[in-house]
Amino acid sequence: MTGLVGLIRLYVRRDRIVLPMWVLSIGLIPLLYAVSFRGLYPTAADREMFYQATANAPAQLAMVGPIFGDDLGALVTWRAGVLLTLAPLAALLTVVRHTRAEEDAGRTELMGSTVVGRHAALAAAIVVATGGVCAAALVASVSLLLTGFAPAGSIAFGLGIVAVGVVFAGIGAIAVQIGSGARVARGYALAVLAAAFVLRAVGDAGSGTLSWLSPIGWSAQLRPFADERWWVLVLPSASAAATVASAFVLAGRRDLGSGLVAERDGSPRASAALSGVFGLAWRQQRGLLLAWTLGLGLIGLVLGSAAEGVGGQLGSSAAISDALGAFGGSSLVESFLAAAISLLGIAVAAYSISAILRARAEEESSLAEMILAGSVGRGRWLTSQLVFALGGPVVMLALVGLAAGVPYGLAIGDVGSAVSTLLGAALGQLPAVWVLTAASALLFGLAPQFSNSAWALLIGCVLLGQVGAVVGLPQFWLDLSPFTHLPHLPGGTVAATPILWLCALAASGCLAGWWALHRRDIR
Repeated sequence: MTGLVGLIRLYVRRDRIVLPMWVLSIGLIPLLYAVSFRGLYPTAADREMFYQATANAPAQLAMVGPIFGDDLGALVTWRAGVLLTLAPLAALLTVVRHTRAEEDAGRTELMGSTVVGRHAALAAAIVVATGGVCAAALVASVSLLLTGFAPAGSIAFGLGIVAVGVVFAGIGAIAVQIGSGARVARGYALAVLAAAFVLRAVGDAGSGTLSWLSPIGWSAQLRPFADERWWVLVLPSASAAATVASAFVLAGRRDLGSGLVAERDGSPRASAALSGVFGLAWRQQRGLLLAWTLGLGLIGLVLGSAAEGVGGQLGSSAAISDALGAFGGSSLVESFLAAAISLLGIAVAAYSISAILRARAEEESSLAEMILAGSVGRGRWLTSQLVFALGGPVVMLALVGLAAGVPYGLAIGDVGSAVSTLLGAALGQLPAVWVLTAASALLFGLAPQFSNSAWALLIGCVLLGQVGAVVGLPQFWLDLSPFTHLPHLPGGTVAATPILWLCALAASGCLAGWWALHRRDIR
């Protein structure tokens, strides 16, 4: 463990922007829900109606988690159950970033040639990831305490975030030892996280038994603000200790730069699909595209299944109608669907940004240099990435519209009308998504060192569109988000002018990024 403290300081310094962002994002979400629920459900009768409707909606329980009572704190922590997935995601990505990604880049070998212990890097990464999760949990608990919630429930909710985050920091550490590279290690860890989510979702929608097989389910079973079960913490504590210890044991059994599961050799002959740069881009992007498409399609299916019963869950509060009315729709159900689809549009924009940043990763790893050294021009190379960054969202949003439209149509007895309506509403998000794609391409072409700032643009759109519209920010600020100018579908009217302007802005940004790439140095 020689050099552990120095490596912790190094990792914290390298994450001095990313770490505070995800800590505050996770930690302040319960505060937003607390303020929102207090205004939307001011009476005990309103909260009882919400609780009864939610407890009898398997789709809602599968998506968010179990609900244990009509206390305001129980409702807030139920709705903030998404944090039990976000916290472990941030933890495992942090561990992989500071371990296997550093190995792949050759920096671990460089550091190991100095006076640094063999296991210090892994230990430092786990400490930083765990520290970030603990900081987020502390912010969440303190924010609930300051808004008047009971100390026991607030602390239990924070401990639930810590418990699941530490378990997946250990799982990420194990994946690092097994995978043959950072990309494979992330895939293994994310697969375990997805399996844990599915077990929790299926269990909570049914009898609840399967939830006890999931670390995410353990944290939910702490039951904040509903007769807390402190003994549940034994399960994640033992699991975290076992996974971290196993990671160190496995680390001593593999060579630097390799994984315990060897990378498979490819086919001795390349397929015809790999004969050009577009085939190569498909090979690189297909896994990410498939995962995002299936995930968003599943969310769309749950959304359509839950839409018809949303009226009973949300009640008849004027505050709820006003809040959802900001997203459009001529009825409460249509407003709910419009708000949900706008959130899925932002998720699709996240995929689009990551597809563009794949080009930046290729450049940083010198793989783009090898491609451009041949007969492939810069424009054709960037175009091959843009095809998936622009075309992938079309596929995803179309599937969201279809997946949501079919169950909703079955519920109201008009499948054709529901599918066409929700398909149009989903595809209506494309112009705003393409604007963020173009902004990412422009940053990559003009200032590649600031390419990751595209994520800041996306976060800004989330704050302006999802929070600003509810809290009543001036229209000038709301207009800065391209999502503000989209038609409010379903139920709203469609104006061609803002859509054409957004498409023109997206096309101009892509062309400007394409032009800028030709006039700068690679790396």
